[in-house]
Amino acid sequence: MVYSLTYRRPSYVTSSSSSSIDGDEKQRRSSLESGSSGLSAGIPEALSFDKIISGGVCPPCTVRDFMNYLKYIEYSAENLQFFLWYRDYVARFENLPASEQALSPEWTQAQAEAEAARGGRGKQTNPQVSEILNGTDFADGQGGKIDGQADPFHTPARSSTSVDKPRAPSEYASSAGDHTFASSQGAKSVASQAFGDAGMKWQPFTMQPYRDEISRIITVYIADGAHRQLNLSAREKQALLHALQNTTHPSAFQGIANTVEFSLRKQAHPNFIRWTICNGNRPRVIFARGLGIFCIVAGFIADLLITLSHAGRAWRVLPIIIWILGFATLFAAMKGMCVVLHGLHHRHLRPWELFSDDADGMISEKAMSHDSLVSSSTNSFEDEPWIPKYKKRNIIRKIFDRQIWIDEPALRQIQDTIFLQSILGAFVISAVIVGIFCAVPHGNLF
Repeated sequence: MVYSLTYRRPSYVTSSSSSSIDGDEKQRRSSLESGSSGLSAGIPEALSFDKIISGGVCPPCTVRDFMNYLKYIEYSAENLQFFLWYRDYVARFENLPASEQALSPEWTQAQAEAEAARGGRGKQTNPQVSEILNGTDFADGQGGKIDGQADPFHTPARSSTSVDKPRAPSEYASSAGDHTFASSQGAKSVASQAFGDAGMKWQPFTMQPYRDEISRIITVYIADGAHRQLNLSAREKQALLHALQNTTHPSAFQGIANTVEFSLRKQAHPNFIRWTICNGNRPRVIFARGLGIFCIVAGFIADLLITLSHAGRAWRVLPIIIWILGFATLFAAMKGMCVVLHGLHHRHLRPWELFSDDADGMISEKAMSHDSLVSSSTNSFEDEPWIPKYKKRNIIRKIFDRQIWIDEPALRQIQDTIFLQSILGAFVISAVIVGIFCAVPHGNLF
C-alpha cells in the first residue's frame, strides 16, 4: 500500500521561516495543527509529532531517534530536552496536594503584562501567597513586609564587601556526559546572576514546591552561557524571569514552552521525518547517484550505436531497460534513498549506532531520564568514541555499512510511494527518449 502518487516528502524548514511569529500566534497555530489528522505537509498521522512524543512509533522514528537527530544533525537537542522536562514537570505539579499547589499560584497573562510594565524594578510579593501566609507564624519574621507583616523569605542584601562574584555554570556543573545534578548552591548563584543581568532581584519563596529544581533549570536552560541555553529573545527571557520571581507554577514557563514547542513542531519534526526517509548514508547515496548516471549514459551510448548501425528500429527499444533502471536509481537517490536497500526494507545504521551494543541502549534510555534533562551536562559530542572510529573507515566500507530492518510501517509506506514515483517517472522519460531515437533515420555506418 502506498500514498497518493502526488505525495511530496516534507520540505526542509529553516529557522528563519518561523522566527518572526510571536508566542501567542505560535500557541494558536500549534494547537490547531496538533489536532489535525491525515497526511499533512508530507507527514502522515502515524508519524505526527504527538505520536512520536507519546511513544507510539517504531524505530527509526522514536523519541530517542528524534533526540539523536537533534543532537548530531541539527545541534539543537536542548529544545526537545526542555520540552520533555516541561511535560514531566506539569504532570508532577498537577499531582501535588492542593495545599502545596496553593503556594505557587498560576501565573496569568494579566500578571505577566503588569510585570512587564513595571520594567523589572525588584520583586513584589504575589497577593495570593500573601493571603495564604497571612495569620501564620511565617508572617511574623524579620525582613520585608507582606500586607503590612514581616516577610520571612526576605533576605537582607549583603554588603558590597562580602558579596562574591557569581560563578559561571561550569564551576558547579558536572563534566560532559555526567548526568548528576548541579549543586543547589551553585544553581541558586547562577540563577541570581541571571536575574541580575535582567535588572531584577532573585528573592524566591523557598516554600514553593520545586524551587530548587527551578533554580537548576535557570542554570541549565535560561542563564547566559548555560550549557543548554535556549534560543530565546530578550523579551521572552525577561518575562520568564519575572514570572519565576513569583511562582513555580508551570504557567510561568508557558510563553517559552510555546516557543520551544512551535520550533519542534514546525521545524525540527518535519526536518526529522525528511531525514529519516533517507535509508542510506551519504557515501551510499552518492554512489547510487553515480550508478544511476552511469546507467543513463550507457543507455544513450547503446541506443546511439544501434541508431548509427544497420539494425532495425525495434532494436532501439532495448536500451529502455537500462534507462528505467538509471533514472529510477537517480530519482530515488535525489531523495536520499537507495533502491537496493529499499528492496530489502533496510536502512544503514547511523554512525553513532554502528559502534554501540545492547548495553548502550540502556545508556540511551537513561539519557532521556529526568536526571539527565535537568543536569548541566552539555550536548557536545566531539569526544564520543564513535567519531574517530567512523573517520577511520574507508569509503568502500562506508558504502556497504551494516544494515538493519525498518520497523516503522508508515515510514516503509512513504518509501514505497517514493520508489513507485521514481519508477513511473523513469518509465515516462525513458519512453520519450526511446521514441525520439526510433524517429531518427538509420545511420547505416556499420
